[in-house]
Amino acid sequence: MTGDTPAPAGMRNEYDADLGLTESDLAADWHTQFARWFADAVAHPLPEPNAMVLGTADAQGRPSGRTVLLKGYDAEGFVLYTNHLSRKGAELTANPWASLVFPWFPMQRQVTVTGRVERVTRAETESYFAVRPRGSQLGAWASTQSAVVPDRAALDAEYRAAAERFAAVEQIPAPPHWGGFRVRPETVEFWQGRAGRLHDRLRFRLAESGVWVVERLAP
Repeated sequence: MTGDTPAPAGMRNEYDADLGLTESDLAADWHTQFARWFADAVAHPLPEPNAMVLGTADAQGRPSGRTVLLKGYDAEGFVLYTNHLSRKGAELTANPWASLVFPWFPMQRQVTVTGRVERVTRAETESYFAVRPRGSQLGAWASTQSAVVPDRAALDAEYRAAAERFAAVEQIPAPPHWGGFRVRPETVEFWQGRAGRLHDRLRFRLAESGVWVVERLAP
């Protein structure tokens, strides 16, 4: 304990005893169930309901994680966009497996995903890039994401250079090194907090037969 800050070991919130998740509550498939919970998160409202923690690993299996934004989902999987040369981009290319965590703490809910990763088509990337704010488009050109830079001034200078380069361009093109990744789930777990830490965990798992099965996991 430092000053008036309590020790982490003593910090806890008790979850709502009236909440729960049963097998009969689930939709017939994971993507419909995710759509239901995502709609609840948007309506709650949470600050950034599409924020998710992306876990990756390099070719040697050394893991890393960061928060990114979900930019699309359907029965095929979850889509995010990034610089392919960034740390996460390089790791997703070298070791195309990932995990996702949607930490909807105020709702006492969490969704975790594991699956194989693939790049989206160039057409999908360009379609999404076209609707990004212009400042974000310029940032994609200006930033050598994850590379060491000498200081903030150098980064700002790169941004100004990008702004000058595309000053007369109405629609800035997507950089060739920038694009989307799709996480194709093999498991999608829906977690609902319960009293006494006896949480409900229901997982959709893709069996070897190609059929999705639902399993209850011990908390």
